[in-house]
Amino acid sequence: MGVGSQAARTFPKLGPFRLSGWTTRYLTHYRYLYVHFKLAKRVSGDVPEEPVVSKKSGLLYEKRLIERHISDYGKCPITGEPLSMEDIVPIKTGKIVKPRPVQAASIPGMLGMFQIEWDSLMLSNFALEQQLHTARQELSHALYQHDAACRVIARLKKERDEARSLLAQADRQMPMLAPTTTTIEASALSNGKRGRADEDMGAVGKKLHTGISASIIAELTDCNAALSQQRKKRQIPPTLAPIDAIERFTQLSSYPLHKTSKPGILSVDILYSKDIIATGGADTNAIVFDRPSGEILSTLSGHSKKVTSVKFVGEGDLVVTGSADKVQAVTVHATNNYFVTASLDNTWCFYDLSSASCLTQVEDTSGSGGYTSAAFHPDGLILGTGTSESIVKIWDVKSQENVARFDGHVGAVTAMSFSENGYFLATAAHDGVKLWDLRKLRNFRTFSPYDENTPTQSVEFDHSGSYLAIAGSDIRVYQVANVKSEWNCIKTFPDLSGTGKATSVKFGPDAKYLAVGSMDRNLRIFGLPGDEDPAES
Repeated sequence: MGVGSQAARTFPKLGPFRLSGWTTRYLTHYRYLYVHFKLAKRVSGDVPEEPVVSKKSGLLYEKRLIERHISDYGKCPITGEPLSMEDIVPIKTGKIVKPRPVQAASIPGMLGMFQIEWDSLMLSNFALEQQLHTARQELSHALYQHDAACRVIARLKKERDEARSLLAQADRQMPMLAPTTTTIEASALSNGKRGRADEDMGAVGKKLHTGISASIIAELTDCNAALSQQRKKRQIPPTLAPIDAIERFTQLSSYPLHKTSKPGILSVDILYSKDIIATGGADTNAIVFDRPSGEILSTLSGHSKKVTSVKFVGEGDLVVTGSADKVQAVTVHATNNYFVTASLDNTWCFYDLSSASCLTQVEDTSGSGGYTSAAFHPDGLILGTGTSESIVKIWDVKSQENVARFDGHVGAVTAMSFSENGYFLATAAHDGVKLWDLRKLRNFRTFSPYDENTPTQSVEFDHSGSYLAIAGSDIRVYQVANVKSEWNCIKTFPDLSGTGKATSVKFGPDAKYLAVGSMDRNLRIFGLPGDEDPAES
């Protein structure tokens, strides 16, 4: 059909007329573009980038889309007729320019776009100004806190200097002490090997021990009678942590108390009345730590080697420490007037606490190895010791005689603990933990929680005698039963230090928490979630 005939049909009132050359070319191009755009949207809705036409239907498609459709269905997407790749022919076209958006086609539309961009820029600028204002406020607050901290530090330094000045003045004004005044010297804690210069010496130059006098024996006996009478009336305290609470224990806090150069906490003791914890470390220091406040009360130094044992005396005014330079273990008598030290030189010594003098020194000549652990029986008349040769010995304190001997362990006896009722003794060594019946003097149960390469480092009864804790590569808590009943493990705590060596464990008041020392410098507290007192320091 010619362009003129098409024009005559489009404009009937004009009648047949002849079009000029350029008009004919324009209408032909317009018709082609109309058909091109109309057919281009039949499949994808967009103008094709690589147009192709079907030989059968004459429809226009996007090449990538029609090829995928033919490979999937094998027919025309419009007519449904069969269609193959040979039926489509590519078309050469000029570059198609997409029209501009409607907003950019007029001046009002462009002004609207500019307004939107301006509003976005202003909102972004406002947000930045707000952030700048907040940063300035925070900086001002931090500078104020820094200034206040500097003023507090200056005041504390001034008070410290004044206190030092007053102390020095008081020292100058104090009268000289009489030469006969009793003092505690380092040699007094040498397990009785060396005496002070002013003490009497024997003819061969050896120290003369005064021995345990009759009055001291009477004091020990009276203490034994009183404690035995109280034990008969003993009842499990209602405030004791129940089993289901211990099963839900988890780590509450961790305190880096000792030095990083020589990490390791080797001994732990707790003063129940004040909830204060003492730790002995491989860094040669002992730390006195207030658990409720999370503060270190004192750092006790003076030993030249690792502190292997710490014990509170009485209400906590005194702490007795044992170190590998002289003493392997210390234990305090129930009267809080005497203590015993055990050493690797096969001796244990009974000390008077007030004078720090060794009243008697007992040497074991049986060749069973040096002492590695020691503990007083709750009644105070029996002393238990463990040796490096796997032997457990029971001593009568009054006569200083060995009254019982327990064999069966493998490796050094690293720890021991008497139950509160006085019937059981728990001992720890390389092969695990053994429970001894002191009434029949026999071993009635053995725990071997670890492999042969993992020694058990610590064992401890709680203050009520209801639970037993064991420490090695992990920490385990058992429910205390009798000789015939089973002692069930109610909770196992992993060693979170990463060293695989939990070296000491101690129950808190009423077994409300466990204090655990490991071969890192941290003291860890395990308890019931929600009972945390201080924040981790």
